[in-house]
Amino acid sequence: MTILVLCREDNLCNTLACYARALRRRGVRLVCMETGFPFNGALQDCLSLCPEHPSLILHPEADVPYLPWGLAKVDIPTACFQVDTYAYTQRRIAWSMLFDQAIVFHPGYDALFQKAGHPGACFFAHAVEAELFGGAELERIFDVGWVGQVNGPMYGMRGPVLSALAQAFRMNELARRYTLQEMARVYRQSKIVVNIGRDDYPQDANLRTFEAMAAGALLITALPSELTQIGFEDGVHFLGYRDTGEITFLVRKYLDDEPARKRIAEAGREKVLREHTYDVRVEKWLERAAQDAGKLQAPARHWPEGRVRRIYLDYFAANGALAQAAAELPKIARHNLKDALIGAALLGRAGSKRLAAKLRPRSQPA
Repeated sequence: MTILVLCREDNLCNTLACYARALRRRGVRLVCMETGFPFNGALQDCLSLCPEHPSLILHPEADVPYLPWGLAKVDIPTACFQVDTYAYTQRRIAWSMLFDQAIVFHPGYDALFQKAGHPGACFFAHAVEAELFGGAELERIFDVGWVGQVNGPMYGMRGPVLSALAQAFRMNELARRYTLQEMARVYRQSKIVVNIGRDDYPQDANLRTFEAMAAGALLITALPSELTQIGFEDGVHFLGYRDTGEITFLVRKYLDDEPARKRIAEAGREKVLREHTYDVRVEKWLERAAQDAGKLQAPARHWPEGRVRRIYLDYFAANGALAQAAAELPKIARHNLKDALIGAALLGRAGSKRLAAKLRPRSQPA
C-alpha cells in the first residue's frame, strides 16, 4: 500500500512523525512532497512522484501549507488530519470538505463535522509511542513532572501554578526543551504529572495526558475532561481537579498515599498502552480504509469549481500563503463574481493581520 503525503519528509514532526513510523511498521510506503514543489501545484504532478498508484492521499496538519489543485476530482480516496480541531473549527470544517475522510483529534467534533455535511468525519484520540515507555522501571526521583511550554498568551494559568509546584515539590527543569525520548524519561521518573491545558480549552485530552499515563505516573488534570468522553474514569485512571487551587492539595495527598497513587497510575498505564498507541490507531485506520473500499465522499466533489477555489483561497490565506491565495481570485471571478468578492474580503483580512503582526512591537505578545 502506498500513501501520498502532502507534506515534506522533514515536516513530519511530533504526531505526524509517530503516525509515519507506525504506518511504515505496517509496511505502508509513504511518498512525501519534494522540496521546491509549489504549495498550489497540480495534484497530477504530485502523483508522478509515486512509483505506484497510491491507495490514499493524506493531507496532514503540517507547517508547510501544501494544497495541490485537483483534490475534488481525483479518483483516489483522500483524507485530512485536523489535530487542533478546537481552533478555527468552522474553517477546518470548510477545508475538510475537500477530503473524503476528515480525521478529528477531539471527541464530539466528528459529530459537529457530520452535522455540517461531512459524511466521512471520524475521531482519533491522541496516542503514544509504546516503545518510549517500556523497559525496566526507573526510580521516580521527581515528585511532579512537567514537559511543555510554561508561559504564553494561551497559558495564563499555567505559569503561576507550575511556579508554586516547583517551590513546594521536587520537579524536573521546567524551562528547557525536551526531545521525545527525554520527555518519556522525565515522566517515567515522575510520581505525578500535572496537566494544565490552554486557558481557552482546559478540557483538552492533549498528548501530555496520554504520555503521563503511559509512563506510569499519576495524571492530575482539569475537570471536565475529554478523557472521560474517551473512556477514562476520574479516580480510576487519572485524578481530576475543578480549580487550580486544588492541585497542591491533591499532589500532597497522593504523594503520601503511595498505594492509591500507584493503583490509579497503573490502571491508566495499562489502558493507554492497550488502547491508545499509534500502532493501534493505524491498525483501526487501515481496517476502516479497507471497509470503505475506495469510497469517494468528499462534499466538494459535487461543488462547482468557483466554490472549491474559494476553499483553496481561504486555506492559503489562513496559513499565510498570500500569493497562492491571491492567485485563486481571478480563477474564482471567471465562475462567480459573488464568490470572488467573498474571496477578496478573506484575502484582505489575512493581509491586514500579516501587516499588523509586522508592525507590532516585539514586546507585545502575538
